[in-house]
Amino acid sequence: MQSITVEPVGVVVGGRAEAFDDDWNAEQAVIRIDGTRFGPDTLAGLDAFSHLEVVFRFHLVDPSAISTSARHPRGNPDWPRVGIFAQRGKNRPNLLGVSRCRLLAVDGLDLHVRGLDAVDGSPVLDVKPYMAEFGPQGETVQPEWATELMRAYY
Repeated sequence: MQSITVEPVGVVVGGRAEAFDDDWNAEQAVIRIDGTRFGPDTLAGLDAFSHLEVVFRFHLVDPSAISTSARHPRGNPDWPRVGIFAQRGKNRPNLLGVSRCRLLAVDGLDLHVRGLDAVDGSPVLDVKPYMAEFGPQGETVQPEWATELMRAYY
């Protein structure tokens, strides 16, 4: 396989200093786009969207904590053991997170957001407007443990 090098387009400023699992919708933060590489034109029209999809790096995870084996999500023995690709935990092989959040305002190169589940200092690799047509087509299915896990996440 080929290696990939990515340069962050910005950084998360504010919000939580460390990750903990629930109540992310209470968090507000700023995604500060790198002004040495991008001008305000890169965000033209983004303010017409209510939500963003943000790709970021779990920069606080110790690489020795990366897990590829099956485990109980959140260590809960009542939930089945599932592999890293059947969950959205932060100890992933490439330390990549994907989050959908509400866009509150665009101010120059600052994107004010709510519900972004990335912490202060997280490198942002990409920002995209959320478009309903890119959501799943047809019925979605997930196991009950996942619904229970997410009950208080936002």
